[in-house]
Amino acid sequence: MNKKGVKPPLRYFLLFVFVILLLGAARYFERLTVPMHRSFCPQSVVTTNVTRSASSINQNRPALPATPQEVLQLRRANYEQPRALIPPRNDVLTVTPWLAPIVWEGTFDPDMIDSMYKSSNITIATTVFAVGKYIQFLRDFLETAEKYYLSGLRVHYYVFTDQPQEVPRVELAVGRNISIIQVPKYSRWQEISLRRMEIIQRTIEERIHIEADYIFCMDVDMKFHSRWGPETLGTLVGVLHPWYYEFTRDQFTYERRPESAAYIPMEEGDFYYMAAVFGGSVKEVHALTKKCHEHLEVDKSKDLEAIWQEESHLNWYLLYNKPTKVLSPEYLWDDQKGGLPKDIKVKRFSAVIKNKWEVRDNV
Repeated sequence: MNKKGVKPPLRYFLLFVFVILLLGAARYFERLTVPMHRSFCPQSVVTTNVTRSASSINQNRPALPATPQEVLQLRRANYEQPRALIPPRNDVLTVTPWLAPIVWEGTFDPDMIDSMYKSSNITIATTVFAVGKYIQFLRDFLETAEKYYLSGLRVHYYVFTDQPQEVPRVELAVGRNISIIQVPKYSRWQEISLRRMEIIQRTIEERIHIEADYIFCMDVDMKFHSRWGPETLGTLVGVLHPWYYEFTRDQFTYERRPESAAYIPMEEGDFYYMAAVFGGSVKEVHALTKKCHEHLEVDKSKDLEAIWQEESHLNWYLLYNKPTKVLSPEYLWDDQKGGLPKDIKVKRFSAVIKNKWEVRDNV
């Protein structure tokens, strides 16, 4: 025994117990204090950081449709089974050589597509130019769009016009709105066409990038006839020209002058796309309009104008920046072609018959 009457082994045991209790108490108080430290973090700082992060993600990648698990819960077995050896269409090309789908009637289940996208909380910007006499087509465009275009989804129309007071009042569904943006009237209709890429690019930079996930850019002298659904959405979307989708590349009216920035050699080309409709994610369409605007300025500096203005530059862009989805001519028909051929099962959207000499300025 020592002077205090405690045996050494017992003293070591008590010391050991004391250390264990001390460590346990430290861990207990650590658990209590961590939430206290978190609660003293300024909430505005945390919220700002999260908001900025989410904003940057939304700008870099559009909102995605529902996950496969959510889709199965919504449409568990209420659709026809796909068959690996039985293609839905054998009369048309349904996938490109770079594995982008080509959307035709019969190649998708509209109910399943709707279920996927209507739960994804996305907004689709839609730009349209109603300048000069083309303002007369705006009412039909908007009224038929409200009946058939992306029904049940949030849509924001951006109407560019030189006559804001002439924009018709059209009843819009819940979650859909319209912004009227004044633009100048140019003396030549070709100038309006040439300026479109620049104006869309600028508007994306100023506001659309924070107001929408996807965007379609459309001509106004059009009308909808039947469903145009979210099966059309993709990262970069082009539409087959109704007059050229049966032709070979040497028959396409690409810009063939090497001095133009829109030049495409005779031995190159996939499809001929019509500029009356193009779209995709806001980020990708911004890249498209920016590059086309730059090329238009290059041609202008050489006193050149491509054969079909911005459509020539669009075709150059989509040749070297492959679209991730291609829409069949169902989504962009021309009523001047008359009746539908057997490969076109439904007319969804078409250019109206008009006298171009009457509606275009300085043809």
